[in-house]
Amino acid sequence: MPRTTKCRRICGFPDFFSFIPEDAEGKDLESVVMTLDEFETIRLLDYEGLNQEACALRMGVARTTVTTIYESARRKLISAIVEGKRLCIAGGNIKIDRERYKLSKKIKKKGVNVMRVAVTYDNGNVFGHFGRTEEFKVYDIEDGKVVNAQILGTNGEGCGALAGILNIADVDVLICGGIGGGAVRALSEAGIQLYAGASGNADEVVSEFIEGTLAAVGEANCDHHDHEHGEGHSCGHGGCHNR
Repeated sequence: MPRTTKCRRICGFPDFFSFIPEDAEGKDLESVVMTLDEFETIRLLDYEGLNQEACALRMGVARTTVTTIYESARRKLISAIVEGKRLCIAGGNIKIDRERYKLSKKIKKKGVNVMRVAVTYDNGNVFGHFGRTEEFKVYDIEDGKVVNAQILGTNGEGCGALAGILNIADVDVLICGGIGGGAVRALSEAGIQLYAGASGNADEVVSEFIEGTLAAVGEANCDHHDHEHGEGHSCGHGGCHNR
C-alpha cells in the first residue's frame, strides 16, 4: 500500500496563477501545471534566498523532499519559458502555515453547524477591492442568524496571502466588491465560495446573503491595471484555461 504523501506547508497562495508568452492571447497553448508546493520551493529558495535546510524547515518536510520538489518545479518553469507554454499554478498536497499568521487568539473557533462569512470591510461598509482590504468583518451564521461577528486585520498582506488568512480562519464564504482573477483562483484553492460585486453597508449585505437575495457573482470582476496589484499589473488574467 503506497505511503500517504505528507502535506507541505506554504505561507500563502500566489497573487497570479497563470502566465503566458507575450502576444499569445487567444492562441491554443499547451500548459505546464506547477503545483503550489513546487511554487513555494522556488519562492523560498530563489526569491527569499533560503538554503534547502531552511526551506525544508519552513515547509515541514525533509531536505531531500525539497530537492525533489525544487527540481521538478525548475523543469516545468524552464519548459514553459523555452517552449512558449502557458504556466499554471494549481493543486498540490499543501496546507497553510498557521504559525505565520497566528490567528488562533484573534478569531473565535467556529462551531460545528456554523457558516463563517467574511466581508471586505471599511468603516461599516463593504470595501471595494479585495487585494487592498485592511480588514475583514467575519460573521458566524447559524440557523439563519448571525451569532457572532468580529473584525480580522490583514496586516497589509497581498491577495494570495489574504486567501491564506481566510483559509486559516475557517471562512466558508467571502463577500467583496472588486476582485481580480488571481485572487479568485487563490480563494478557489482555499475552498472559499465567492460573492463579488457587493457594495453598501456590510451588515445589510450579510442579511441579504442570509435571505438569499444578494445579487453578486463568483468570478473576477476587476481588470483594471491599478485595482489590486499595482500599476502595470492586470488582475484579469489569473485563470488557467487548460487545467
